[in-house]
Amino acid sequence: MRNLCLLACLCAPLAMAESLVKVAPHSLLRLPTHASTLQLDRLEIADHASLLLPANLSELRVGELRMGRDAHIGIAPSETAFRLDVAQGEIAEGSHIGARGAPGNYDRPASAGRTLALRLEQVQVESLSIDARGGRGTPGYRGLDGAKGQPAGCLWGDAGRGYDGQNGGDGQDGAPGGKVRLEVPADFPVERIQIRLEGGAGGPAGEPGEGGPGGAAKGCLLYRADGAAKGRPGQPGQPGAQGAEGQLEVVRFE
Repeated sequence: MRNLCLLACLCAPLAMAESLVKVAPHSLLRLPTHASTLQLDRLEIADHASLLLPANLSELRVGELRMGRDAHIGIAPSETAFRLDVAQGEIAEGSHIGARGAPGNYDRPASAGRTLALRLEQVQVESLSIDARGGRGTPGYRGLDGAKGQPAGCLWGDAGRGYDGQNGGDGQDGAPGGKVRLEVPADFPVERIQIRLEGGAGGPAGEPGEGGPGGAAKGCLLYRADGAAKGRPGQPGQPGAQGAEGQLEVVRFE
């Protein structure tokens, strides 16, 4: 029993600390949580500071939120929807919430802007931008260069022409913008919130491969064997298309 009481005493301060998160001015903090949901009594993000939320976090409830000038909340890309509920607080000018999709690469395709639900109850907002654009598409592969032609020989004849370069690959389409649900009081000035929902840009076209060099000339005893022409370069690929526009839903409550 005494050990259990000691353990409770040691854990209590940590639980109290977790109910308040502060990010100092001009600094960055990655929220250290492995839970999918989290509740904070107070969240303070000072001027020009950033708070990064991990991809596994799907719901954050905040009793009081204070965002300073140009403060930033970054929400990691994920296919799981994210919800942020704020009971009261103040959001200063230039504040920003980022929920963009990740750009594509050769290991994985681009991801869509994150599905986001934001509920602001008694919150004063000077200006707030929300970025839920889709990720840029994967670039096309560069075509391989053509191989070198066979050199000329005094005994085996003419040089071989260089091999043609391969065509570049097509860029992949950009990912769609996210789906944002904004829940605010009936008299809330929605015009103070700017939301970007564009689909991601298409991946650039792959560059063509160069034509291979022709076979080299050869000086022989009685004559000279000419070299051969260079191979033709490949064709560039096609750029990917821009992703689809995201969706915005504004819900007003009393």
